[in-house]
Amino acid sequence: MPRRTATMLASTLMLIALLCAGVLIPVPYAEMSPGPTVNTLGNHGGEPVLQISGHKTYPTDGHLNMTTVRVTSADFRMNMVEAVYGWLARDSVIVPHDTLYPDGKTEQQSTQENAEEFSESQESAKVAALKQLHIPVKSWVIVSAVVKDSPAEGSLHAGDAIKAVDGTAVKQPSDVAKLVTKHKPGQNVVFTVVPAKDQAAAAKAGKPATTTRKVTLTTTTSHDTGAKRAIVGITAGTDHAFPFSMDIKLADVGGPSAGMMFALGLYDKLTPGSLTGGAFVAGTGTIDDDGKVGPIGGIEMKTIGARRKGAQYFLTPAENCASAAKNTPDGLRLVKVKTIEDALAALKDIRTHHTDALPKCTTKG
Repeated sequence: MPRRTATMLASTLMLIALLCAGVLIPVPYAEMSPGPTVNTLGNHGGEPVLQISGHKTYPTDGHLNMTTVRVTSADFRMNMVEAVYGWLARDSVIVPHDTLYPDGKTEQQSTQENAEEFSESQESAKVAALKQLHIPVKSWVIVSAVVKDSPAEGSLHAGDAIKAVDGTAVKQPSDVAKLVTKHKPGQNVVFTVVPAKDQAAAAKAGKPATTTRKVTLTTTTSHDTGAKRAIVGITAGTDHAFPFSMDIKLADVGGPSAGMMFALGLYDKLTPGSLTGGAFVAGTGTIDDDGKVGPIGGIEMKTIGARRKGAQYFLTPAENCASAAKNTPDGLRLVKVKTIEDALAALKDIRTHHTDALPKCTTKG
């Protein structure tokens, strides 16, 4: 066989082998791409996204779209060809698999965590909207989760209201950790709680809970990456009693990133006049009870999805501005926001056509 022919045959076989390896050998990456975007002022699945009863509501128009990111599942094993294609594509992002599913997290665990975060974001959205309207909301600190095989397991339960730790009244979730970590591992700490059922019954009746019990737990040593400290194995959170019914109906969505858009949608429905002036506004961002807007993941994919749907403006968490500004879709204007007050001010500028005043996102933030 001539040397040239042999060289070409060997090169062809090597190329085939590389292509086969690229298809057959998995790589530790996952893909993010634009997901659905839903108008919080409209309907989804045949029913209104935001449903309010027991309080006067007003007509709305325009769009206040929440945005999502589509990700590959935890058990999906990407090959090299798919990874290279994703790296070259403009409408997807390839990230290390552990970025989306850290510590070997399963699809079921990730879905459950996203569902819990989504539920918490809805509650915070309601609180933030009502605070802007100066409508009082009753709140209390609760046990939101109990760690398996921890000192608290079997003694404290999700939904228990925490009234005090070692006799010191608890007003914020952060108070619980501060009071527990005053102890050394192995020391006892006393929780005064209202059992979850009694707290739920009192909240439904609109009365303060009166049935309390004391629970003594022996602290143990933390095993996370932070400094060693005393813990009992719970996560503290906040529960609320709202003066009227507000439901957010949106299936197959998880995570906390729609919080700001839900808050704005509720505010719009509870106030006269159009918040958007008929404009197509989309956005993203977590929100806390005080209306502070926090950063989210996948911002580049969310802006692409929003623009494809027709968005003209995108309310962007300040901490995501630099990333979003690096690859902004044509025709979409990024608006920097840090709080719900910022978002409401931006919407006023949009509906009154004073868009020169809108705070801009730049590659520096």
